[in-house]
Amino acid sequence: MQTKRLPCLSRKRNNHEETCVSGLFITLEGPEGAGKSTNRDYLAARLRDAGMDVQLTREPGGTPLAERIRELLLAPSDESMAVDTELLLMFAARAQHIDQVIRPALARGAVVVCDRFTDATYAYQGGGRGISVSRIAELEAFVQGSLRPDLTLVFDLPVDVGLARAAARGRLDRFEQEARGFFDAVRQAYLARAATDPQRYEIIDASLPLAEVQAHLQAGLPRWLERARG
Repeated sequence: MQTKRLPCLSRKRNNHEETCVSGLFITLEGPEGAGKSTNRDYLAARLRDAGMDVQLTREPGGTPLAERIRELLLAPSDESMAVDTELLLMFAARAQHIDQVIRPALARGAVVVCDRFTDATYAYQGGGRGISVSRIAELEAFVQGSLRPDLTLVFDLPVDVGLARAAARGRLDRFEQEARGFFDAVRQAYLARAATDPQRYEIIDASLPLAEVQAHLQAGLPRWLERARG
C-alpha cells in the first residue's frame, strides 16, 4: 500500500530558511500506569492501516544520545538530582530528539506519534517539582521554536490506580518512587493544561479496561485528526 503524504501544514524557519513541515505531530501524555506506551503502539498500527507513514518515538529518548540521557533521568541514585539539572537534561534530550527524529519525520510528511513531550515537563517538573511555568516556557521557546504538537491525547486516571499499575510492572524508576503528593500535582497540571486548549487536547479515561480505551481511540481518531489538521 502506498503511504499517504499529508499536505504542507506549516513552515518552520531554521537558519533563516523556511522548511515545509507537512506531517502531523501527535503526543500521548499522562501519569504513571496510564497505558501510554501500549496505546501509542495501537494508534501507530491504526494509522499505518490507513496507509500513513508513521514515526513512533518517545521522550525522554528517541535517539541513542537522548536515550543515554533518559537513563540518567530515570535511574535511582544515591546522589540527589537538583531540580534544575533534571529540567535541563529533559530539554537537552528533547533538543537532540527534535533535531534528529521529529523535524526530519515531519518534513517527509510522516505522522509522528510520541510517548510524552513538553506537556510532561510542565506536569512533572512544573507541577511535581514546582518549577515555574515561565522558566519552562523559556526553554520550550529556545529548544522548539514554534514546534508544538498538533494533537495531544491525555490519558487520565486516578493516582492510586496508576501507581498500582506501575508497581505491578516491577522495579520502580526514579520518578515512580516519588510520594503520592507529587503524582497528585502531576495529574492536576495535566488536566489544567488540557483545559486551556480543547482544540489540541483530548482527555482519555485510562481507568477503563484496555479494550474500551482502544475502542474509544479507534472511534475518535478520524475526528481528532481532522480537527488537528484545521
